[in-house]
Amino acid sequence: MTDKTKINVVLGGRTYPLHVNNAKEEEGTRKAAEKINSLILKFEENYAVSDKQDVLAMCALQFASKLEITNIVDQENELKIKEKIKNMHQLIDANLI
Repeated sequence: MTDKTKINVVLGGRTYPLHVNNAKEEEGTRKAAEKINSLILKFEENYAVSDKQDVLAMCALQFASKLEITNIVDQENELKIKEKIKNMHQLIDANLI
């Protein structure tokens, strides 16, 4: 059984108790909370948003879209790398004969 550590994370002025498995997970969770809170402030300063729910939804959309864009770019890069490896194999095979 793994020992979980209880931490409190503040998002948008509300405290959320969470359990993390290790120090890296805690660090990642705290950094994510900092980024979310920073983005909340940015949205509140730049848009006339009176409801925290709307601001949190905007944050969620921004983070999710960045993740999806990263996944798309990673897939494109993986295809390019595979194509380059295939071309290198063909060059090696052609020069071995």
